[in-house]
Amino acid sequence: MISTPPLAKGPGAGAAEVDDELADEASASESRTLAVPATHHGDRLDRTLAALVPEFSRNYLSQLVEGGAAQVNGRAITKPAHKVRAADQVVIELRPTPMSQAFVPQAMPLAVVYEDEHLAVIDKPAGLVVHPAPGHWSGTLLNGLLARDDKARQLPRAGIVHRLDKDTSGLMVVARSRPAMDALVARIAAREVRREYLALAHRPWSGPAQREVDAPIGRDPRNRLRMAVVDLERNAGKPAQTLFTLLQNAEPFCLLRCLLRTGRTHQIRVHLAHLGHPLVADALYGGAPAAGLARQALHARRLAFAHPITGQALDFSAPLPADLAAALAACGLTMPADDTAT
Repeated sequence: MISTPPLAKGPGAGAAEVDDELADEASASESRTLAVPATHHGDRLDRTLAALVPEFSRNYLSQLVEGGAAQVNGRAITKPAHKVRAADQVVIELRPTPMSQAFVPQAMPLAVVYEDEHLAVIDKPAGLVVHPAPGHWSGTLLNGLLARDDKARQLPRAGIVHRLDKDTSGLMVVARSRPAMDALVARIAAREVRREYLALAHRPWSGPAQREVDAPIGRDPRNRLRMAVVDLERNAGKPAQTLFTLLQNAEPFCLLRCLLRTGRTHQIRVHLAHLGHPLVADALYGGAPAAGLARQALHARRLAFAHPITGQALDFSAPLPADLAAALAACGLTMPADDTAT
């Protein structure tokens, strides 16, 4: 087994430096002059722009027009429905959106557990968003990968093949070559990548020490911001299976090993809440802060798979982060000496 060393601090930039760089980029704009082709004669301005400037959405281009960023034959046009004619000269000032600026390199410290020419294994800290999304267009793991690895710039999503929630810590594998990426995606889909988590949950565990949960997960029909166990005859969802093993009980908590059979959004969090054992500090699914933890008590502790190119068996484990280790100690819980999954 290959275990993670103490967190290695890679090259990084201070938050102020990153913010300044993003501010400079966000203030930049590009003026582009376009000739309306005959195929768009009589078409709406926003529809024509969407065809000629495909890297921006039609909705956003409409907003630019309404904001006074477009001219047709030297005349300012503010109505997206304005009809253009063949050979019209359109000037549009393209102002970057947060989304268009998301895929930029941003140096940050990353703990690299293992790396070869085809893949890398990262020990992600809690609080780091994996992929840009609304509310988190910068400072993500993807931005950090783009900064540290030229190969990441040649791959979709910078080689990211699976994700951890923002406040979940632990191991992730990312690809560094296209063959490795395609193979890893296929192996994850085929359930050939072993992903084990450590969870601290509310209430002592009762019943069998090992329990397989087979309960489909979909969007919560009562709260679209959450996922939930759903009835597939009534709601959209996908099959989801998790194997839970009790490691230790300590009133009013339980320490569990969680083995993913599938990889649905928030799967462990949803299944534990469904069982009446929400994760400590997981407010979205009924957990409450305890033992000094302010983030959900979930850690991706082990990752095992066959190398996608060489076939070599790889097995990695990550030590508990300081906050989770301190929480276990505060609860009177200790990790078993031999915590090897069945």
